[in-house]
Amino acid sequence: MKNNKRLSAVIFDCDGVMFDSRQANINFYNHLLKRYGLQKMTDHQVDYVHMNTAEKSVRFIFEGTPFTEEAQTYRMQVDYAPFIKDMVMEPGLKELLNHLKSRVRLAVATNRSNTIGDVLDQNGLGRFFDLVVSSLDVKHPKPHPESIHKILDYFALVPDQAVYIGDSLIDLETAKAARVQFIAYGNGALLAPLKASSMAELKKVLSAMELP
Repeated sequence: MKNNKRLSAVIFDCDGVMFDSRQANINFYNHLLKRYGLQKMTDHQVDYVHMNTAEKSVRFIFEGTPFTEEAQTYRMQVDYAPFIKDMVMEPGLKELLNHLKSRVRLAVATNRSNTIGDVLDQNGLGRFFDLVVSSLDVKHPKPHPESIHKILDYFALVPDQAVYIGDSLIDLETAKAARVQFIAYGNGALLAPLKASSMAELKKVLSAMELP
């Protein structure tokens, strides 16, 4: 492995960083509940599904019902395309990725499962990333550090050479467990020394780090 500490990889979370996907998540999981004649999600359930894997989210919102396993099978079969239109790309994201592409390796570490490929491709983002790690690509999704370790191994980097950008406590815990630097995006409540509330601010924070 390389031993220099120059920042060589920038790793993005998807939901809450690259996209405001809250409404898309609400619509998707409420669609699952409606199929089985159940009530829409509560605010607490909405918060949960926004951060966790689809598998965990279905178990959470279907807890106490006889439909959990059937819903797990169904959610893997649902065409996610109608819900992608409800995802709002963060302003300035493509410009930032274009700026970073020639300077560092770019990756995604997300708790999304089979939907992440379509989300990136339909928004013209797939071409920017060297590696995308979803919850289906690891045995232990976030906050376990396996997704970050997988990216570091792929690029042959040590933790000091990467930064992870996330918006939730799960993301922060993932970064800490993987020993990579962390930038809290759009969530000032996270106890992180590096924060940004826009892609323009994120570019400034990254530029102050040791980019090639």
